[in-house]
Amino acid sequence: MFVEQIREGLQVVGSDERPIGTVEAIVGQLLRIRDGDPATEGSRHFLDLAFVVAVDGNRVRLLLPAAEAKERWSAESD
Repeated sequence: MFVEQIREGLQVVGSDERPIGTVEAIVGQLLRIRDGDPATEGSRHFLDLAFVVAVDGNRVRLLLPAAEAKERWSAESD
């Protein structure tokens, strides 16, 4: 997997190339993402690492389009 390549500050993009935020950390099997939307004041979300398909340069690419990824993320790391 690409876990060893994921680091703080990388941009997270959906399969449609739309950005959803930046990596803050890996917490267990979850990617902690700071939301890129100024309206939410950079809130934090968690998304399963299983949705990561590649790390290209300074971008983490997801299996899902950005809108679907945002529907699936959680605000807590349960």
